[in-house]
Amino acid sequence: MDTPAPRIGTGFDVHRLAAGEELWLCGVRIESDRGLAGHSDADVGLHAVVDAVLGACGAGDIGMHFPPSDPQWSGAPSSQFVSHAVEVARKAGFAVGNVDLTLICEAPKIGPHRDPMRARLAELLSVGIEAVNVKATTTERLGFTGREEGIAAQAVATLVPLERT
Repeated sequence: MDTPAPRIGTGFDVHRLAAGEELWLCGVRIESDRGLAGHSDADVGLHAVVDAVLGACGAGDIGMHFPPSDPQWSGAPSSQFVSHAVEVARKAGFAVGNVDLTLICEAPKIGPHRDPMRARLAELLSVGIEAVNVKATTTERLGFTGREEGIAAQAVATLVPLERT
């Protein structure tokens, strides 16, 4: 049987910033006077990664697996969504090869949190830290991210075939 080719998927997510919410990015809690609002913990970084992994194995998107209309996901940690996506990929015969994630925001500054974010993502994806890249950009104060109304994230994931024994 032929070995399947590597697969590539993309993900994108947006959540608004709101007072009284915790700020979670890439599975790391960041001290802030505002956090991201959403049905779960609203971690845009992890949500984009989940969509990228699910997309790469042709398994839909985060909303199909964790519908916001389902109250059981209210306040849920997005880390469990990542674990689920990795398991879906494994059952499809793939493992995560690498992930490249871009966080789009004016604040917080991502640099001081980059290494803990990469480490947490690597742990959740069961890969080495060298297979995870986290970077950030601004929109030069344009649009909703520029006005600090929300944070966006985009991700690319490469899945590689599991070795058959």
